[in-house]
Amino acid sequence: MAGNPDYTVKLLIENGLLTKEQAEKARGEAEKSQGILSTLDMVVKLGFVSRDEVTAVLAQSYGMEVLDLDGYDIPQAVIESLSPEVVLHYNIVPVGRHGDTLTIAMSDPTDVETLDALRYLLGCDVEAVVSSQDQIDKVIAAFYKKPSDSVEGMLENMGTSGQLDVVDEAAAVDPAMADDDTPIIRLVHMIIADAYKMKASDIHLEPMEKRYRIRYRVDGALREVDAPPKYLQANLTSRLKIMSKMDITEKRIPLDGRIQLQVGENVNIDLRVSSVPTTHGESIVMRILDKASIQLDIPKLGFYADDLELVEKIINMPDGIFLVTGPTGSGKTTSLYAFLNTINTTSRKIITVEDPVEYQLSGINQVQVDKSVDMTFANALRSMLRQAPNIIMVGEIRDFETAEIAINAALTGHMVFSTLHTNDAPGAITRLVDMGVKPFLVATAVRAVMAQRLLRRICSHCKAEYVPSYEEKRMLGFTDEYLSTHKFYKGTGCEYCSGTGYKGRIGIYEIFLVTEAISKLIFDNKPAGVIRELARQNGMRSLRDDALRKAEAGVSTLAEVICVTLMDEV
Repeated sequence: MAGNPDYTVKLLIENGLLTKEQAEKARGEAEKSQGILSTLDMVVKLGFVSRDEVTAVLAQSYGMEVLDLDGYDIPQAVIESLSPEVVLHYNIVPVGRHGDTLTIAMSDPTDVETLDALRYLLGCDVEAVVSSQDQIDKVIAAFYKKPSDSVEGMLENMGTSGQLDVVDEAAAVDPAMADDDTPIIRLVHMIIADAYKMKASDIHLEPMEKRYRIRYRVDGALREVDAPPKYLQANLTSRLKIMSKMDITEKRIPLDGRIQLQVGENVNIDLRVSSVPTTHGESIVMRILDKASIQLDIPKLGFYADDLELVEKIINMPDGIFLVTGPTGSGKTTSLYAFLNTINTTSRKIITVEDPVEYQLSGINQVQVDKSVDMTFANALRSMLRQAPNIIMVGEIRDFETAEIAINAALTGHMVFSTLHTNDAPGAITRLVDMGVKPFLVATAVRAVMAQRLLRRICSHCKAEYVPSYEEKRMLGFTDEYLSTHKFYKGTGCEYCSGTGYKGRIGIYEIFLVTEAISKLIFDNKPAGVIRELARQNGMRSLRDDALRKAEAGVSTLAEVICVTLMDEV
């Protein structure tokens, strides 16, 4: 409902359209909705005042004309004067143009920010008239939206296209929402199903001031998709919190949960759900964990033959620590699972401690961290050592206590796999020392560190050769002689890749082997730069080196190489 709700209720009373008794009754009913409906919303819902009457009172208060859009003929030239993106973003429609002045219809006469933004964006004077939101929605649907852009259209398409059959296991949590025909439930299912179809890794549902934004992370990049209207925000948030077994009444603190769904007949996916309170409501992010898509074959991760040989040598060592580093979303967990799957034989006992257990691996004992019962990484790791394992995987080394136990396990005959958040491979050494681990213990226990990132692959359907730009040549230090013997490619954009030029991702790797000479530098507590320099002299390829190999092979683009490895070469 437009404007300040309390101020609008006051105007309705002053204009004789609403009694004080009716306002009090509406206020009491609104409080029962726990913030979902305002007093003004309840006034309209109870039938005390119509939406058109509210619009008329607001327009009169601000000295604006009321325009009835039903049957109003808007010239085609005026319709085409604003792009669908502008109309949908600001929730307005153009209704007339006289010289350099554009007249728009809006439902909220108090929204001067939109008028200012449009004047700046269009470079002309903008005047406003007031129309009901229902009428504005009809014009938008008729001239600016495809049928699938509306909530009703999205739900209709979902129900008739036979896209995906989603089975919800959370219905028992709230029997009142157990009917799968409930529009909100169907909409939530459609959002998840569409993200899965697009091979998205994350779903972001973000409350803005005047709209509700939904974005999918596909191949590492966020893509905004058609979103439902702002008024459905509370309903969607409540539904997702119920499905992920969060406390629906708690809106003040961050919450975490999990959803398990069956997509189609044979595909199971898990969603890790995170809710964080923001200024305009609760922001929700869902990480999609597709059990069917996890890659457990090491060669398919993107290793070249030389790196593959080195990795296989490391993971088959009898003891020590092998660390995988990189930022969130760089594929560290996938790499660790592939390593464990490769060395998982009947003669070895493997135990993991994770937060959370993202994928279940056959034949491996996996332990879930649970802070509510003091099952931390460190405590779980201590207990695991009593199980006499050959190989241990610790999801992440986050503190000195966990690092110390992992080091001691490596020094007592266990092979330990884990992750750290560092920019490059040699940086993991100084990170452990900064945590408080003594340098001589790090030098003795760590066998190797592998840093990794993910590069977007060029779309095979629109791949084309191109000449690198001046900026690319400058930033990568290419000479004319080098360019005369190398070809590079990029995607031109097509329907298959949604116009991005990319489809899928591949790993790039920096493998740092702790040799005797490097061990001595670590023992002497030398800086990371000195250690890195010696590793490079010994043949270690940087992330950029490996990325360039993949660009030269036509797997990825130079733009991706620069974007993903820029900070690593500073």
